[in-house]
Amino acid sequence: MRIDSHQHFWRYTPQDYRWIGDDMAVLKQDLLPETLRPALQRHDIQGTVLVQACSSVQETRWLLDLAGKTDFVRAVTGWVDLSSPALQQALDAISHPLLRGFRHQVQDEPAPAQWLADPAINAGLRQLQQKGYVYEILVTHRHLTDAVKFAKRHDDYFLVLDHFGKPELSRGAAHWKQQVAPLAGLKHVSCKLSGLLTEPRPAGMSARDLLPYFEAALEIFGAERLMFGSDWPVCLLADVDENPWDLCEQATATLSTDEQAAIYGGNACTIYRLQPLPITGND
Repeated sequence: MRIDSHQHFWRYTPQDYRWIGDDMAVLKQDLLPETLRPALQRHDIQGTVLVQACSSVQETRWLLDLAGKTDFVRAVTGWVDLSSPALQQALDAISHPLLRGFRHQVQDEPAPAQWLADPAINAGLRQLQQKGYVYEILVTHRHLTDAVKFAKRHDDYFLVLDHFGKPELSRGAAHWKQQVAPLAGLKHVSCKLSGLLTEPRPAGMSARDLLPYFEAALEIFGAERLMFGSDWPVCLLADVDENPWDLCEQATATLSTDEQAAIYGGNACTIYRLQPLPITGND
């Protein structure tokens, strides 16, 4: 089963998705399963992990409801207020068979380092891990050092670094590799091969120039801790001739069949506890 480990849906409202700026017109619309389905079919993807895009329990409930009606969504990463003294009640209220993890847009916090160090946040994450929930870390290159400290405190269950940790592309893959190596050294941390196409690029940098980041990720994480993610529909912000499916196919073309299978589904199945697709057809 080939899995896209990172995609979003939303019914667009400016107040809920404030991170969608005026230069992102293509995202200022409802983006729902039937819009994504043709791309999944074209690239032979059978399942997805649906990820939150705003800090709202209401959005998480909606995503879970939508996932239950969408044959290709295999798991949901939602949002919950980790610092809430009523966290247990909140988790009970949104419990769902497809809810496998949580995420917070730490990159959008006024002080990401302070958020990652907050005792209440850390206490909340310990609760999540004790219940077997994955936690996805969304930071930029500016706070990878803080993310390492955070990850070291929470090794009871899987942590996942989103979007390569949003590298500073002007510094090059070698610099990113040095920055992220301490995270890669923590065996409970995996990394999503996602999001690079929409990070700010120096003038003249092509999609092909991003391939060294994949090579560096393979060197430090290994194929056993990497997952392909399209970051659809955010990936629609890339140039019209660029897409994450083709980019990752190029980056993994020389890997063994087993390594490709791990990146394109095996690792996601393990981390998110994905169930096999139902067998259809005549008995």
